[in-house]
Amino acid sequence: MRGEDIFQASLFTTIQLESFVPSDHPLRPIRILLDQAMQNLSWLFDSIYADRGRESIPPERLIRAQFQHQ
Repeated sequence: MRGEDIFQASLFTTIQLESFVPSDHPLRPIRILLDQAMQNLSWLFDSIYADRGRESIPPERLIRAQFQHQ
């Protein structure tokens, strides 16, 4: 089962995580494109995950995590 792609910014810190990245950083526009691509592929991700069972980590979150650590 596919889990929900939610972001809990205030879970561990009271500082906005976006404040750590400069507004002109080159990854900001790329992240927007990546988020749009993940939304466009949502139907595909839904189709390959089972309807029942334990929720998994959403593929969008895994792809974003790999992108951020490159």
